[in-house]
Amino acid sequence: MATRQLKAIARLHSAKLLLPRIRTPVYGSSIPKCSIHTSARVPQAQPVSAGKHGSAFSQGQSTDHIYDVVIVGGGVAGTALACSLASKPEFHSKKIALIEAFDLAPVKNWTPSENVYSNRVVSLTPSSVSLLKDIDVWRHLHHDRIKPYDDMQVWDAISGARVEFNTSMLGQGSADVPIAWMIENVHLQNGILASVAEHNSKGAKMEIIEKIKVSNISYEKNTDDSAIGFDLSDWPTVELSNGQKLKTRLLVGADGANSPVRNFANINSLGWDYDTHAVVATLDVDPLKNNDTAWQRFLPTGPIAILPVSVPRHNLKNGVSSMVWSTKPHLAAAIKALPEDSFCHLVNAALRLSTADLKFLYKELVENPESFGSLIKEELTWRESVKLKSKTDSEMREIEFSMPPNVVGVQKNSRAGFPLRLRNAERYIADRVALVGDAAHTIHPLAGQGLNQGLLDVQKLSEVLEMGVKNGEDIGMQIYFVNDIAVECFVAHANFAGHIHLLSHYASNRYGRNVAMLSACDKIHRLFGTELAPIVWARSLGFNAVNAFEPVKAEIMKYAMGLEQSTSDVKRSTNHN
Repeated sequence: MATRQLKAIARLHSAKLLLPRIRTPVYGSSIPKCSIHTSARVPQAQPVSAGKHGSAFSQGQSTDHIYDVVIVGGGVAGTALACSLASKPEFHSKKIALIEAFDLAPVKNWTPSENVYSNRVVSLTPSSVSLLKDIDVWRHLHHDRIKPYDDMQVWDAISGARVEFNTSMLGQGSADVPIAWMIENVHLQNGILASVAEHNSKGAKMEIIEKIKVSNISYEKNTDDSAIGFDLSDWPTVELSNGQKLKTRLLVGADGANSPVRNFANINSLGWDYDTHAVVATLDVDPLKNNDTAWQRFLPTGPIAILPVSVPRHNLKNGVSSMVWSTKPHLAAAIKALPEDSFCHLVNAALRLSTADLKFLYKELVENPESFGSLIKEELTWRESVKLKSKTDSEMREIEFSMPPNVVGVQKNSRAGFPLRLRNAERYIADRVALVGDAAHTIHPLAGQGLNQGLLDVQKLSEVLEMGVKNGEDIGMQIYFVNDIAVECFVAHANFAGHIHLLSHYASNRYGRNVAMLSACDKIHRLFGTELAPIVWARSLGFNAVNAFEPVKAEIMKYAMGLEQSTSDVKRSTNHN
């Protein structure tokens, strides 16, 4: 029996898997560094190696179904985690799988289409860009399809109180860093997958399983792993729609807000739905005005934001911006259904007219949708002229300078909508389970932080796992021979990558930070969602005070850009060392 177990251990070592405890008992109150499991004499005085093809089992039990890490979900968070692990030399000997239900071929084969942009875009903060550079994604991107911006203007539709952000106020070392970079989601995923392929060509073992759904996740108590002498009953088993079963020491849920991995781990998701839907669209904007600023106006029904995606260049006669307009569900449905011209006029109205004017337009939109198209253009022109009638030329230029470029078109099939909600998992980890991205938290889009939070999750989780490998918290089991006696050597002690104590470093770092961002966005949403005079007065006073005090604005910018977090992480790391 001992000889068979010894051979099994050697075979599993040759597969370079990180393995759990052996059924053979280890005596004593603590696990020793080396424990002798058999006295079988073997002539070699070296680690046992695999056959010439590196197969874990040329005979008997196969370990093809055993993985160190399985990531469920091939969105940005899931692929970024896969890429981050594949980029680390410590993980090149580890077996990792990424499971995605949909076909990734359209993403892998994506190429930029001139003048056409996706409506799914993300605003990448400097901290997210830093991660993408670290894992070799940034150089795989088409940089003429990435739009950095240095300015942002945010204002209250009721009072007109405004805060203007510019990176020049950040001081030396940060003034040349953009507030964010705008990029299409499909473009970002394309770059991530290209980087994964490159890492695989350099020795990583990242397997992508696509077009196959996860049908079940469970602990298989009756698993037939006794043949190889190991108890894998506490490893999650991921059953796929093609009948394949994967056993994994760490299961990562990057599978969205309705995460099956989170449900498997019995982790509740806490939060609420907003009575708000977001309308997104890709807009063509007036080429006569610079398209280098992000604009956000807080309306009582919800904020509307347009963010620069491209400036006029080559054959692109107009600038391109991405719009996110949060509003009531019935208004969102009506806005999406408008003809193109009427839609553009209404977006311009939402960015320029008073709340009283907008209430009138909303009423007409809902009650008289057939005649709204002929009404909106005339109303917008007339109401704009009334607003500017008594202004001097200088005052009109100043007003125009403080307004975003006019929307002149909307790209075909770019309009879409979705409900908004706030969610946060009650915990981000369970034994052998970790959650990242939307599987862990969902946030209001008003600050553009959702995907950036997910990428910060990815960064911290991969750092924690790397730390575990380096510190021996993942056991690396090898069989050596001392005086012709086979000895099983443990590196440090038997903590595993999926072990709850190792994962707690990830959860303790990310949970509080994510809750703080979720709470801040929720409070901003509620603060600007009322027309009560005392609250409008108080928030306007606060807006004007912040705008007048640049050090406060600089700290707000650093927090939103992830620069404050990066600095504190460096300080903690320095103190720890």
